[in-house]
Amino acid sequence: MAKITRKPLPKSRATVSPRAGKSKAKSKVRSKAPAAATPKRASKAAAKSGQSRPTTKRTRPWTEAEVREAFSRFRKANPEPKGELEHLNPYTLLVAVVLSAQATDAGVNKATRALFAVADTPQKMLALGEEKVRDYIKTIGLYRNKARNVIALSEKLIAEFGGEVPKSRAEIETLPGAGRKTANVVLNMAFGEHTMAVDTHVFRVGNRTGLAPGNTPLEVELELERVIPPEFMLHAHHWLILHGRYTCLARKPRCELCLINDLCRWPEKTI
Repeated sequence: MAKITRKPLPKSRATVSPRAGKSKAKSKVRSKAPAAATPKRASKAAAKSGQSRPTTKRTRPWTEAEVREAFSRFRKANPEPKGELEHLNPYTLLVAVVLSAQATDAGVNKATRALFAVADTPQKMLALGEEKVRDYIKTIGLYRNKARNVIALSEKLIAEFGGEVPKSRAEIETLPGAGRKTANVVLNMAFGEHTMAVDTHVFRVGNRTGLAPGNTPLEVELELERVIPPEFMLHAHHWLILHGRYTCLARKPRCELCLINDLCRWPEKTI
């Protein structure tokens, strides 16, 4: 019988243990993981998205005289500023503000003109029903959830407040879909309270100009209430909203047209 011989394996081919194979596979997977974004990249991304971030450097605070001068100019240019959300009464104002979350005022107005023509009270809104409310506001973002909130807040107004919009911030904040900003808008526009509603525009203006720096809307709100003289507070939030919406824009602020460009602390202002 012939003797069978086997050729030895080449020395260059080393055997790999199963454990070593696994560790190599893990290292490959790890190497493919995306690198963490550097602060420089993060700031570029924020700039592209148009987000307004609070300034980290504390600028020289505005003096009382400067604050008074700024709001005197706003008052002279627009003595009776109006909110841009269309409404018929405190209830429809409340509904409009709830619907305006993550939506433009123009988009909300387009939907609510027809809605408020048929339902301008909590009772009429309940009679209309959630499904029909959805049909009226389906052009607004998050319309399903917002329709649910409109019906729920209408029910609560009838059950707990006699069908009337309450006149306190704490009570308004108990209504479905209504937060602090909603309460401040309603209290100011419907009841003439000296409240400061801080939306994205007011937040940007407060931080960019150095008038009221803050890391949160609440911080900006409280600082604005502290520095603005009482005689300007009734219209202050409208002046600041309109200023942020049409002049102090997120991406390309129109500094050359700004009424307060000489007072503004922003180091990048283009004047």
